[in-house]
Amino acid sequence: MEPSKKDWKLFKDKIGSWQESYMEKLIKEYMTFLNDDLPASTKFWELEKKIKQDKKKPGVILELRKRDMLFDIIRLINDGVITMDNLSDFTDELRENVKVLQERLNYEI
Repeated sequence: MEPSKKDWKLFKDKIGSWQESYMEKLIKEYMTFLNDDLPASTKFWELEKKIKQDKKKPGVILELRKRDMLFDIIRLINDGVITMDNLSDFTDELRENVKVLQERLNYEI
């Protein structure tokens, strides 16, 4: 399931804005958490733990490889970074491959 050149270029063009939006969402979640009525030490250590987990997610960092693009898209969808609607500019073939692969992976889990 090698993506087309068009889809690969589009993915490379869009991933930065998708990640930026996702990190903005994370920042808002952190701010909400920091405004909770908890001890400072609890907030500090919980935030540190959350950031450590979040910085490994594809919505924050992603090594771009064409051969991994379909799996990366599924990870982005599963992590709530994007939805299938974000793939509307991509080819029908790519969208169908994402759906099929996602169904297979969800079935196998």
